[in-house]
Amino acid sequence: MAVIEGWMPPSREHWEMISFLWQFFPVITFLQYVVDFYPQGKTSIDSRFNIPGKIGWATMEAPGFINLLYIMFTLPQMNGLTSLPSENWVMAGLFTIHYLYRALLAPLVLNPSMSPIHVIVWVSALSFQVVNSTVIGCWLAGYGPTTKADWGGRYLWIQVGMMIFMVGFLGNIFHDDELREIRRAAARNQKKREEAKGETKGKNGEKKDIGKVYMMPEGGLFSIVLYPHYLLEWIEWCGFWMIGGLDCGPARSFVLNEISTMLPRALQGKRWYVQRFGKEKVGARKAVIPGLI
Repeated sequence: MAVIEGWMPPSREHWEMISFLWQFFPVITFLQYVVDFYPQGKTSIDSRFNIPGKIGWATMEAPGFINLLYIMFTLPQMNGLTSLPSENWVMAGLFTIHYLYRALLAPLVLNPSMSPIHVIVWVSALSFQVVNSTVIGCWLAGYGPTTKADWGGRYLWIQVGMMIFMVGFLGNIFHDDELREIRRAAARNQKKREEAKGETKGKNGEKKDIGKVYMMPEGGLFSIVLYPHYLLEWIEWCGFWMIGGLDCGPARSFVLNEISTMLPRALQGKRWYVQRFGKEKVGARKAVIPGLI
């Protein structure tokens, strides 16, 4: 059932228009090279327009996979399709698995704490998720390959793409956990200090917040780049693009759009690390691509 006739999910004509315009998203991201304002994470600010980190992250990321699944179960029937090739569902499943981790498991279960997110970042990220999942979801749900023959002769290509996706996904989780361990270690140290002083709770009896704790991560690829989790996410989505085929416009746009918006953040983040810890501590580490950037 369509939520908005012709738009949610979109008709083929509207989808083609959205997909065409989505290719030009990198033009907007060039603003990030000029303006360092990015009120989230390490560079979050105090503002009345902040949203609590965990809730903000979950609510801006989860609509992506929810929208994609909605399209997958709605659009085929609207176009008279009784079934979709298994490859379509594999790609939808990989997309969903990634965002179940990224949008729900990581912020709500695994992360000890998260800095607040400004509403500007929240709206921007939510918009990205809705548009991106619409472009990809419609391609998978009827506007792209709809028969086994459409996927013919690409078995090896698909298998290699899936392996690349999983390498990127698991590597992303590993390096995320390296960052989480900094917060966990800070929490353990805080607990020890409080127990030594006999102070385990705040004035009103509530559990004390850990607060912001920043250290130079060292494990894994952090020894050569400051944002290996960004790099591995790009690798992950390159594998996704490979599964869909090099002519899969929606997957290609996703990869290029992610790189275009995350690369300036990584460069900004490197400047933050240098300011906080000094050039000597940062050393020869690049921002995100070993030996290059």
